[in-house]
Amino acid sequence: MTPVFTLLHFAALLALSLYGVHRLWLLSSLYRFPERETIPPPLSGLSVEFPAVTIQLPLYNERFVAERLLDAAASLEWPAQRLEIQILDDSDDATSLLVERRADWWRRQGVAITVVRRADRDGFKAGALANGLLSARGEFIAIFDADFIPAPDFLAATIPWFRDKGVGMVQSRWSFCNAEHSWFTGVQALLLGPHFRIEHRVRCRRGLFFNFNGTAGVWRRSAIDSAGGWQSDTVTEDLDLSYRAQLAGWRFVYRDECHVPSELPITMAALRSQQQRWAKGSIQTARKILPRLLRQRLPLAVKIEALAHLTANCYWLLGMVVMLTLYPAITWRVGIGLHDLLRVDLPLFLATSGALMGYFLIYALWSGGGRGGALLLLPLLTIGLAPSVSLSVLKGLFCSGGEFQRTPKYGVRGRERLPGGGVVSGQKSLLYIFMNGLLLLYSLLPLLFAWRRESWFALPLFLLFPCGFALVLVKDLGESIPEKAVHH
Repeated sequence: MTPVFTLLHFAALLALSLYGVHRLWLLSSLYRFPERETIPPPLSGLSVEFPAVTIQLPLYNERFVAERLLDAAASLEWPAQRLEIQILDDSDDATSLLVERRADWWRRQGVAITVVRRADRDGFKAGALANGLLSARGEFIAIFDADFIPAPDFLAATIPWFRDKGVGMVQSRWSFCNAEHSWFTGVQALLLGPHFRIEHRVRCRRGLFFNFNGTAGVWRRSAIDSAGGWQSDTVTEDLDLSYRAQLAGWRFVYRDECHVPSELPITMAALRSQQQRWAKGSIQTARKILPRLLRQRLPLAVKIEALAHLTANCYWLLGMVVMLTLYPAITWRVGIGLHDLLRVDLPLFLATSGALMGYFLIYALWSGGGRGGALLLLPLLTIGLAPSVSLSVLKGLFCSGGEFQRTPKYGVRGRERLPGGGVVSGQKSLLYIFMNGLLLLYSLLPLLFAWRRESWFALPLFLLFPCGFALVLVKDLGESIPEKAVHH
């Protein structure tokens, strides 16, 4: 079996290198294809030029942020007779009462705001959005998740782009109101930032497919309807509808200058849940969409980029394969000498991880969006998350649909602590603590092997894996103690 493991090891490294090359292509495209679009003229003061807009706010047990969201939505600058707000509340906790009270207060201020509830959570977020559309009056639909805080001029910055009748969706950039909360949120800001500031910009400029991110964007109602509406057979309904709409001929616009503050997960359990849903859903969407997309008469560049985009989360699984097969691969070829062996393995590994790390380094330098510490901790955090996210990739390969696991939000900004009563409860970390503990022990084997053979230059490379598992393990253990969860 050892030769098989060795073959898998190099196959996974080769596949990872392709994703690394793709990241470098995105970087080069950012500079080779500068933005040419100009900002459209603003809408005039005549109310007849302002289209009807429906704001949808899907909520489920968001007692810490629900009122803040309602206040931000009600403060959007738009003619009152052309704006309605739908609170799509599926909550079964105290959130419902908070929502009713705040909505009633805003109604007394003259805001058209309604609370839409269902008998069950059928279809989860996709079901709530589809149910809201049944009574929505807007020509355009703006959607905000619970932890987002749109500025009053959000609609004025996005709606003018719909003057082009071919535009079906306008996506704004996510910014992060708690990136400074801890090293943990700082690393996440670095991880997520390039998705918008590089990937979306390049795809939009080059006419490639990209996605609505589930929030902080505006849809043309007819684009949703013509694409088949919201569907719940994946857990990333936003990605699914995005591709169906673009396959139906709609064009998407991304605006980097329009940003909406949001909250990054502040616990490992919350981040893990978020990444698992994104990974599972993207693979489900790839299974659903790619056969149709590849058959359609589209430019080859669009097809290749869509393939890379929809399967990108496979790198979590490929990274796990590399880690699990590292020890068999180096011990099976021990006869050629570890120094000679690393002349092949080390350059290949560095070419793979080096391209990805170079991508984030250049982004951090270009945008000022990352500190040195975050850049150093990024590979360790991704290594530690890889086991759990890889399982979700496998689930996405074989299962459709599934429960939409919400990411807990606490209304934390800057370095604020968790609010009273905000201690994480019910987030199952025991399985992952056990899993990462075993993987930590296993990942020490290549390290010990190199130590015994006095291959000192290999130690830093082999040390990455145990450090990654240890980092996530320590944070999980710390969050399992309620008193510590409040202060982290």
